[in-house]
Amino acid sequence: MVTYIVKRILLSVPLLLVISFLTFGLNHLSPLDPVEVVLHAQGVPKITEELIAETKASLGLDRPFVVRYFDWLAACLQLDFGNSYVTGKPVWSLLGPAFLNTLKLTLVSVIAIIVSSIVLGVLCAVREGKALDKSVRGISFFLTSMPSYWLAALMIWYFSVKLDLLPTSGMDSAQSYILPVAVLVISYAGIYFRIVRSSMLSNLNEDYVLYARACGLPEGKITARILRNSMQVAVSVFCMAVPIILGSTVVVENVFAWPGLGTLTVNSILSRDFPMIQAYVLVLAVAFVLFNTLSDLINAALNPKLRREP
Repeated sequence: MVTYIVKRILLSVPLLLVISFLTFGLNHLSPLDPVEVVLHAQGVPKITEELIAETKASLGLDRPFVVRYFDWLAACLQLDFGNSYVTGKPVWSLLGPAFLNTLKLTLVSVIAIIVSSIVLGVLCAVREGKALDKSVRGISFFLTSMPSYWLAALMIWYFSVKLDLLPTSGMDSAQSYILPVAVLVISYAGIYFRIVRSSMLSNLNEDYVLYARACGLPEGKITARILRNSMQVAVSVFCMAVPIILGSTVVVENVFAWPGLGTLTVNSILSRDFPMIQAYVLVLAVAFVLFNTLSDLINAALNPKLRREP
């Protein structure tokens, strides 16, 4: 197992390097000159060639691309993503608090999604083809097809404006989590519960289920065993739910004015704040790689066949 873990981690290193290189190259894909973006953000009334050259030298943009990349990569390893073009503040001083706020929303949402997906998946699997199964699948299909921004607006109108029960925006209290989490759960639980249901149904047709019932084992114990075996398939999906939702909170955060990565990133894109955009893309990509690696390690721990040498 230790050998498998080391190999899997080492395989992630080249991928992270490629991601960092592509992220750093975002500046060169934009038609805008980063120097002009900085000068416009500083409110410079007249931009001259001399001022552009001076600013480029002060930002180190006159150095070779490869040199700047390795300097930037070394700084990123120390959580130094440079300074914002708009505010002039260190990127991490703005990105760090926003990342924590988004992570809080993501973790609460993921827990709610996992619990609701397992409960609905088990109920629908043991009642396959019956009214409960058909109604839950139909409702989930309808809800997951609704745009999240429209669903969020409806929930704000009903629960916050009409009933005056919940806050419309911000994260001032525990109540502030209810509507954003509800929108994310409605948008994703319908997808993940079908994975649990499908895995449960495939295990229901296995020989060990027929043998257990022939031996007279209680149905509750059989269902628990089926659920345990089904989780070997679903665990990787649930692991990847964290980075997926982490990167999918942009719409929800902007609708509910949640002070997280989504709100910060949209503002950075509108203001062409390249260091902030680079940091966001890199953090999100690293999260995907790390949780994908974690998913493989958990699957290998649950299923020894996956870590055997070919």
